[in-house]
Amino acid sequence: MKRPRPLVAARALIVGLGVAFSVTGCSSTVSMTPAEGANDPACAAVTVRLPQNVGGQERRWTDAQATGAWGSPTTVLLTCGLEPPVASELECRTLDGIDWLIDDSEAPHYRFTTFGRNPAVEVYVDYDEVGSGGVLRALSTAVDQLPGDGRTCTPAS
Repeated sequence: MKRPRPLVAARALIVGLGVAFSVTGCSSTVSMTPAEGANDPACAAVTVRLPQNVGGQERRWTDAQATGAWGSPTTVLLTCGLEPPVASELECRTLDGIDWLIDDSEAPHYRFTTFGRNPAVEVYVDYDEVGSGGVLRALSTAVDQLPGDGRTCTPAS
């Protein structure tokens, strides 16, 4: 007789800083929370293309699907599979053909969210350690795998 498999916990939405910037114990794995849409095949296309180095920071293992982390201590976090933003008051900039919403409300930690891509990617950067330009450029080839939805940044009036 087959024994029932243990119930697998449901994936939680990323809320605020639902990811840890620290590592527990001696493990080199960064603990993160996957986005609700982390199992989207487009996120798999992103994660297999994540670079070993971004902004001078080396990649580290994470314990969540469709995520990436760099630096020791961690200075850059990436999560794929978020619901795409439809409108925002945040500044929007285009870099290497990818539109990014910029949230500086937690400066010096900045959150960059793709705009016009489905699913969305969020990149969290510690500006005390690394600048966003080099990080976003290093991630552009991977993030460019996400399908566009026709929306683009519009200039501020």
